[in-house]
Amino acid sequence: MKKQQPQMTEDKILEASWALLGEEDIERFSMRRLADRLGIQAPSLYWYFKSKQDIYQRLANQISRMIVEEFHAEGDWKAQLEGLAITIRNVLRRHPCSTQLMMMTLPHEPDMVRFTNRMLLCVEQTPLRREQKLQAVLALTNYVFNFVLDNYQHQRNVSVMMKDHGELPDGEMMRLLDAMSEKDAGLFRQMFKGGLFELMGSDESFAFGLRLILLGLEQVIREQEQ
Repeated sequence: MKKQQPQMTEDKILEASWALLGEEDIERFSMRRLADRLGIQAPSLYWYFKSKQDIYQRLANQISRMIVEEFHAEGDWKAQLEGLAITIRNVLRRHPCSTQLMMMTLPHEPDMVRFTNRMLLCVEQTPLRREQKLQAVLALTNYVFNFVLDNYQHQRNVSVMMKDHGELPDGEMMRLLDAMSEKDAGLFRQMFKGGLFELMGSDESFAFGLRLILLGLEQVIREQEQ
């Protein structure tokens, strides 16, 4: 007797997709692995989603919806952009591979459009030209995306090193730096020995980079007002 496949819905598929992304890197995500997790045959998925990219689009749309729902616009344009950046980072850090999903998809979903529109509203009252407003929010989101992604990749690298060596090869790194000249590695060596690279991915590091972007944008606005 042929085994009956479990009843399926788009929501169940998306929920299983998040679970799979939480267990494996996005590079290993596939329709076959997703079908195995759901206990169905891979061709059955295509009744609901045309492709893996189609699933990515819907997951990115969910992320966009969360950002819009959690962001509360208050204050002037600078306060709003700061709050938006913090909200984006907080949402991305809670969901596996969400940054990659946002960077691998196009804003062709309703909540992705709302997310982009919400960002543009933050700078709508500034004297920036229309194209500058778009460039401003893209610069901000690219900063947040890459900050979160860089920290995610760093943690992956640390995990691999711990698995391969049982500890981080800091001693090997120190021997390399000590063998290099002051000209080639002096500043890097000082910062590494001082533990400054431990700031990577920290709230302090994120806030400083965000401040640089906002101050730069503020300077451009001042120039526009003159």
